[in-house]
Amino acid sequence: MQVPSSMLSSLVTLFVTIGPIETAVIFAGLTAGVHHKDQRSLALRSVGVAGLMLLLFALLGNLVLSLLHVSLSAFRVAGGILLFLQALTLTFSSPGLSSINEGERRDAEKPGDIAVFPLAFPLIASPGALSATVLLTGRAGDWVETASIVMMIGVCLIFTYFAMRAADALLRLLGQTGADVVGRISGVFLAGLAVQFVFDGLQYHPFVQ
Repeated sequence: MQVPSSMLSSLVTLFVTIGPIETAVIFAGLTAGVHHKDQRSLALRSVGVAGLMLLLFALLGNLVLSLLHVSLSAFRVAGGILLFLQALTLTFSSPGLSSINEGERRDAEKPGDIAVFPLAFPLIASPGALSATVLLTGRAGDWVETASIVMMIGVCLIFTYFAMRAADALLRLLGQTGADVVGRISGVFLAGLAVQFVFDGLQYHPFVQ
């Protein structure tokens, strides 16, 4: 069965912005100490919270934009620029730096619940992933396409959960170098998708007509 191009585009965009492999590598580092015994619970709860955030942005993001009198074209340009900046970070520096900074990492390594912060946000439901979700649903032509985007979010989150559960094995398999390579390849794909969002925003903006 042939996968529609819109679904494939949504899957690639969400997979790159959520970054299951990079997330798993960072998760392994954050839970190597005091949180090691809670890995399964943390992975499940963080994916659940991130999924709820992404679903809210998918269903209500465009409504919020209309209430703020921000056109979808303008948000496409702004979101595309944000995604391009994330792509540059992924491509030219350590992937982990695109998700959490050193202060957030130090806080996460202390005793306490880290499922919501920084695992769910900003690690899984990153600003780039949230922006991409709004951009994709804004581009959807009908409820069927919107439902397919929500389904792709679910697929990416399921993959993220299993990647986090296998984080230690992935880290041993890939190593830091392998994880960096995955992040850089993801950055290249994300840069192309980001530029396309900008082009779409400019093409449909009334001032460019």
